[in-house]
Amino acid sequence: MPVVLGAIADDFTGATDLCNTLVRRGMKTVQLIDVPAAAAPAADAEAVVIALKSRTIAASEAVAMSLAALDWLKDAGARQILFKYCSTFDSTDAGNIGPVADALLAALGSDFTLYCPAFPALGRTIFKGYLFVGDVLLSESGMKDHPLTPMRDPSLVRVLQRQTKGKVGLVQHAAMAQGPAGIAAAFAQLRAAGYRHAIVDAVADADLDAIGEAAADLPLITGGSGIALGLPANFRRAGLIGDGGGADRLPKIGGKAAVLSGSCSQATLAQLAHMRERAPVFAIDPLAAAAGADVAGQALAWAADRLGTAPICFAATAPPDQVAAVQQKLGRERGGALIEGVMAEIARGLVSVGVRRLVIAGGETAGAVVQALGVTGLRIGRQIDPGVPWTVSLPTSADQPPLALALKSGNFGAPDFFTRAFAALEEATA
Repeated sequence: MPVVLGAIADDFTGATDLCNTLVRRGMKTVQLIDVPAAAAPAADAEAVVIALKSRTIAASEAVAMSLAALDWLKDAGARQILFKYCSTFDSTDAGNIGPVADALLAALGSDFTLYCPAFPALGRTIFKGYLFVGDVLLSESGMKDHPLTPMRDPSLVRVLQRQTKGKVGLVQHAAMAQGPAGIAAAFAQLRAAGYRHAIVDAVADADLDAIGEAAADLPLITGGSGIALGLPANFRRAGLIGDGGGADRLPKIGGKAAVLSGSCSQATLAQLAHMRERAPVFAIDPLAAAAGADVAGQALAWAADRLGTAPICFAATAPPDQVAAVQQKLGRERGGALIEGVMAEIARGLVSVGVRRLVIAGGETAGAVVQALGVTGLRIGRQIDPGVPWTVSLPTSADQPPLALALKSGNFGAPDFFTRAFAALEEATA
């Protein structure tokens, strides 16, 4: 069957999170890394998610990249487009969520779309337009100190309105009681009143299912991965996709194992603390890298006698005060680029000595690593924790070994994620 759903994700781990949602709802899904050169769909994929590295770049560049992805997906036959961003609506007042969505709407010839980053399974809920992380407002969560996109306004209507000239409205939770028909009616009312954008409340998965059904005819949907919960059923009812059997099946991948942790989120800090008590960890020093030290070479030399089937870890993860101190000395962009470069070089070195199973934490780190390894596509498999599945790379040549990769958003996963992930891989490919 052809591709019916095309998605554009603004970072790599977010793309994998979305793929995970679709696969769990029985949709055969492939993740592509950047826009492919050839306009041909992946074999037997019902959904294709193109992962971009566009969340924190200039809005004009993000728009250009997203439009190129849209063109590829349309050529592949996609009937509906999903623009995926983080469940914490990571952005700045200059973009990139609003500008990208505006450009996609214009390119699709549409005048209305919805925004719903809710993911209740991970504690992201929206009520009266305010985004909650767990039991606190977004502005009171750890996202208020995010090193790249600090979020200090919990009102999604206000945040989005600062990024677009189109009117931003709200579909409140009361509409959920009316089911998909009531939500669709709320969309129609906003559209008739001249609203181009609608923030949509959601506090439970059932809300997301209903929203997805109500949005079946929208050319463009935007949101976090949760908004995709209701979409496969739309295509299945229309007879456009299969019954979902075997959607998460992956080949077995053996070999050495490692973790590369570049995220500095609170969840990843807890995961690294858990890992330190159970496995060797090499701490990456961005200041040493900035001074010219061969940090990647040192890391690989350290790993030489430690690599095996049990994972070891390379970490640039640090608490907010240490991150702030590094950024003060190096600047935010330079500090991040140095870490990404070191992680990419380490990853290349690890694969060259037989590492075939990698957990990578942090969207920017994941993007740098998969690009450095020449990975152009991923087959999506079974979930490890909410939002994070195992994947296997799609080979681009006969001599490129397949890799098992878990691309983890910084905020996702339980404290034992790093150690438990490899056991989950054995179960998923047994």
